[in-house]
Amino acid sequence: MDVGMILAMGEDQPVTYRSIRDLARAGEDGGLASLWVYDHLLSVEGDRVSGQWEAWSVLSALAATTSTAQLGILVSCNSFRHPALHAKMAHTVQEISAGRLILGLGAGWHEPEYRAFGFPFDRRVARFAEGIEVIARLLRGERVTFDGRFYQLADAELLPPLSDGPIPLPILVGARGDRMLRLTARWADAWNTAWYGLPNERFDRVHERWLAACAAQGRDPATVAVTVGMIIGGQMPERVVAEPAAVADALAVWRDRGVAHVICWVDPTDRAGVALLIAGVRAFRT
Repeated sequence: MDVGMILAMGEDQPVTYRSIRDLARAGEDGGLASLWVYDHLLSVEGDRVSGQWEAWSVLSALAATTSTAQLGILVSCNSFRHPALHAKMAHTVQEISAGRLILGLGAGWHEPEYRAFGFPFDRRVARFAEGIEVIARLLRGERVTFDGRFYQLADAELLPPLSDGPIPLPILVGARGDRMLRLTARWADAWNTAWYGLPNERFDRVHERWLAACAAQGRDPATVAVTVGMIIGGQMPERVVAEPAAVADALAVWRDRGVAHVICWVDPTDRAGVALLIAGVRAFRT
């Protein structure tokens, strides 16, 4: 089972690109399998407004300044970018990173950022259904003509080819609604559900619906990796205690539930938090 880490992008504490880069390098040097950014433009909670750095810009920089860890986005909002451009961006980061990208996709949910930046908030799942088809077909090497309600393409393809030859670029979808789960089963290589401490009834319920979605699409669930977001520390009701032994024990539980990849959100995401996560992963491995 792989273990990765969400990088702080803003919000609760001032964050610079240099701090993101340094924590990413610390995680990579510590043996973490993956490093993840998240795709928000701003957050509104009551009267409090905060912002985050643009995810794909940061991801491109990390692709050039790291060398071994997989790089992911949890998850890139379909509504913020035309899907053909989305695919082109992913193809480019795959080139820069020498094949280390995991493309996380989602339909979006936080209405204030849509309103602030002028993106349409309606029909998000319908837009996503068209978007993921376009993205998946382009990334899998097709020349795509598409005439949808929201998106149109005419003989589009991703050029130039990757310099290291065709490298599979896994598509991960964060989903919990039934329609999104069916789209995940149809198009994705991995499914993500978050955020948890340990497996619980909420996880069991959504996992049962995930299996039903696979059955409805005729997809063998064994061909789609299950990934989970796990919270360490902080004040959330569902979380793992911020101690290496507790982290190791929690990872073992998720492994035994058949999870392929655990993506950890350490609260706070600072040098001490990264060191704690690395210690927990090392204890898990031994």
